Amino acid sequence: MVQAPPENTDLDIANQLLAEAYDIRAVDLKKSIELTQDALRRFKDQENEEGIAKAKNQLGLFYSIHGEFDIGMKLSKESLHYFQLYPSVRGQAEAKYNIGSIYYKTDNYHQGLLHLLESLQLYRQLGDFDKQARVLKSMGTIYEFFNDTERAAESYQQSIEASLKINALSTASNAYNPLSGIYLNQGLITLALETIEDSIAIKKQTNDVRGMGFALYGRGKIFSKTKQYLRAIADFAKAEEILTEAGDTLGMGMVYNKRGIVHLHLDENALAKAYFLKAVRLSEKFNVRFILFKAYFNLYELAKKEGDGAMALEYLEKYLQHKESVINNEAYNIIKSYDALSKIQMLEHEARAQKEKNEIIERKNAELDSFFYRVSHDLKGPISSLLGIHGLVQIEVKDESSLRLFNMYHSQVIRMNNIVMGLINLTEIKNTEKLKTQIDFVKLVDECIQSCQYLPSASIITINKDIESFTFHSEWAIINTILQNLIENAIKYSKPSSDPYVNIKIYSANNKVILDVEDNGQGIPVDHQSNIFDMFYRANDNTKGSGLGLYILKRAVERLNGIVELKSIPHKGSKFTVTLPLL
Repeated sequence: MVQAPPENTDLDIANQLLAEAYDIRAVDLKKSIELTQDALRRFKDQENEEGIAKAKNQLGLFYSIHGEFDIGMKLSKESLHYFQLYPSVRGQAEAKYNIGSIYYKTDNYHQGLLHLLESLQLYRQLGDFDKQARVLKSMGTIYEFFNDTERAAESYQQSIEASLKINALSTASNAYNPLSGIYLNQGLITLALETIEDSIAIKKQTNDVRGMGFALYGRGKIFSKTKQYLRAIADFAKAEEILTEAGDTLGMGMVYNKRGIVHLHLDENALAKAYFLKAVRLSEKFNVRFILFKAYFNLYELAKKEGDGAMALEYLEKYLQHKESVINNEAYNIIKSYDALSKIQMLEHEARAQKEKNEIIERKNAELDSFFYRVSHDLKGPISSLLGIHGLVQIEVKDESSLRLFNMYHSQVIRMNNIVMGLINLTEIKNTEKLKTQIDFVKLVDECIQSCQYLPSASIITINKDIESFTFHSEWAIINTILQNLIENAIKYSKPSSDPYVNIKIYSANNKVILDVEDNGQGIPVDHQSNIFDMFYRANDNTKGSGLGLYILKRAVERLNGIVELKSIPHKGSKFTVTLPLL
């Protein structure tokens, strides 16, 4: 007698619900969440801890897509904790992917990149090309936020290659969308349009509804760029409909902002404003700053176009506030992320010969320097424009309250400018040609002192100079950087109440050039002295410096094969001694 197959248990049903929910996520995200919640209840009823962790992982993914980042993060971290206690490579990979995605969508690019890298390594262990492709696509997005289009394009291409290995066309087309955007920004309009049309065709073929929303958004950007505004509006409208239905808040914010720009070009100011404000509300609700500051800038442009000076100033303040936050965090995140990336890649190749390791480190450092230089120069233009606006405001704006607010933001723009110029100086120290000329220390020191006259304490400091006459040929720009940093720091950290002075002594001895700069200023706490030459390190949180000055000084000294030494007593002063080869 043939026995009937056993009925499905609750655990079987729960696992089937998870699989069904994942399969329909691109078509009906709301239904996917409901099915996964049902599965979670069943696992809890059976007290199945592994199933609970799997369901939380999947819910974490769905909530992050829906823009409910706090819930998604909580669920994903709970899942990760379980899969670390009871090791599961796949469970950890999925949780780290969720967490990394949430981090970068809320502007924590450093943590986002680290978690995605760890997820990628785990998926490579599993040989899961589909998930590798998804991670690589997200990593490409982070590189785009860093303005590193070369790495972004490389990640998108790797994502496409991984997808095509298993014929996952829909996953491949996810990378086509942002890759098309890169081509568009590079002015490759035809290639951008061909790429996005390929994506749209695949989305139709695979019935990837949510993905179709992003593909239409990508094509709308191309139509907007080529001034085909009515076609752009049609694509943005359909993308908005799809992404709203899917509950993809990040995508909705992107569409609102771009659609507002099109209406602005068409002089449909009321519609433009409505869409910009939609983008603002959505971004503020879900803490998506990279959309928020762009929307405020567009509102500023609109108010300026309409001649509403008060509203233009208000929107400009908000733009500067959020842009400053992004820039300040971005510089720090870039350095940490690329440093971490280099370390991870070094660990992957640690079995190789030492010579190969050194080549990898050198190449990464060169890439980082090149990246700093590109980003710094990209930021220099907009910041210069903001600095220029201040002069116009001083002339045209008479309201004291408005001037006070604008001056407050102007001081922050100056701070951003100092950071950017510091990064530019840093890369130029390493990459400029070694052109030597005779150094006139008397003239150079006087020029450095004169350039510090803007500092508040400069007018009350006594500067004593003892400069020996000798012949010295070196790189003028590097020597200028060294002296400028030494003198500026001595003046900046003086103590006005103690008859402040700065002693500058330059002489030659034993085929060496010695530059001594001594002050009776604030001094440096003993526990900070070993770290003051580190990048972005500040011994005093009350100062307004960028933390780059002494790091640049050390790099400049090393460029000339010299050494820099510090002697400092807190509250009594500091003495920096730079020793350089005379020949």
